[in-house]
Amino acid sequence: MPFVHIKMIEERCTPEKKELMIKEVTDLIAGILEQDIETVRIQIEEMRPEDWGIAGESVKKRTEKALTNSLIP
Repeated sequence: MPFVHIKMIEERCTPEKKELMIKEVTDLIAGILEQDIETVRIQIEEMRPEDWGIAGESVKKRTEKALTNSLIP
């Protein structure tokens, strides 16, 4: 039974897009593995921006810096 765990920053995806992601990933995995879709499990885990880091900074801080820099002429 394939199990796919998707981690993403919270509030970046609407409930409708999550449903689409679950459907599309399920179909893709089932097709590649030649298994029935009933055997595929998908888990979406949302993380707070302050709990995820890139290059030594939290996503929250990086987002704030990007917003600040975009406001500077």
